[in-house]
Amino acid sequence: MDATELARRFGLDGAVTLSDGPVARGKQGEVWRLETPDGRWAVKAPFQPVGEDDVRESTLFQETAYACGVPTPAVRRTDDGRVFATVSGRRVRLYGWVDVLAPDPMLDPGLVGDVVGQLHQVPTTATSTDVAAWHRAPVGPARWDELVTELRAAGAPFAERLADLRDELVALESWLEPPQDVRLCHCDLWADNVLATADGGVCVLDWENSGPADPSQELACVLFEFGRSDAGRARALAEAYREAGGPGRVDRRGRFSMLIAQLGHITEIAATDWLQPNRRSPDRAAAAAWISEVFDEPHTRDALDELLGWVT
Repeated sequence: MDATELARRFGLDGAVTLSDGPVARGKQGEVWRLETPDGRWAVKAPFQPVGEDDVRESTLFQETAYACGVPTPAVRRTDDGRVFATVSGRRVRLYGWVDVLAPDPMLDPGLVGDVVGQLHQVPTTATSTDVAAWHRAPVGPARWDELVTELRAAGAPFAERLADLRDELVALESWLEPPQDVRLCHCDLWADNVLATADGGVCVLDWENSGPADPSQELACVLFEFGRSDAGRARALAEAYREAGGPGRVDRRGRFSMLIAQLGHITEIAATDWLQPNRRSPDRAAAAAWISEVFDEPHTRDALDELLGWVT
């Protein structure tokens, strides 16, 4: 990537240095570090083709959150106000650099609850209340059965683990209820996007999946991810969220709908990636590691009922 051209497109002057290769890689893209007299910047290149219209709403949401004090990287636009620029044949966007630590689901629950409470109060102008199927729809028993059959035939090392979990996943999908009080949410508040910073704070990354959702259902995802099987952590997170003014409440099984739907679809996609590796999961080992996150700490009915009891 031409570092000088990259800096010029985003209105950054002076000598620049671009990392020799990606310094971070996620499921949706890669990140380089750009050094300029104006500071350090994260250069993100998505794996899939993405246009300005695709990120218009999520970018405005992140910019508004930043202006409201939610700890998140600043968005840097091009000189003509666009989000993306094409540099050396690659579609890229720029963010202010933040020194973050490795993903940690044991991050201070008070910090997490506070920042999510702030995030759920950011003024938004969502253009739709149509919640994506990823956040609300079941995978369904037929698809689970199909996956188990395909994985067994291909000799997947985790095929029997999915087979053992199949009935639980189907039972969980009976809890699904339609989202209520829909507003613009981040929709991807897992531990790899809510990170501790080197200065002792917390930072929310990767807003590209933002969209209409139910804050209570998103809060349930956060409680599971960062509360884990610890009553004290779950209660501390829920209390910090309430004290920050967060509007969501986890007070019944249906609040876990987003969690059940998202983890179901993640499991399905990770299994599919193992059958056919791609840029998101470049080899079978990566896909197996991804799906093992669900197997190692499954979101069973008993686990979710216990979590529900702690915060109600």
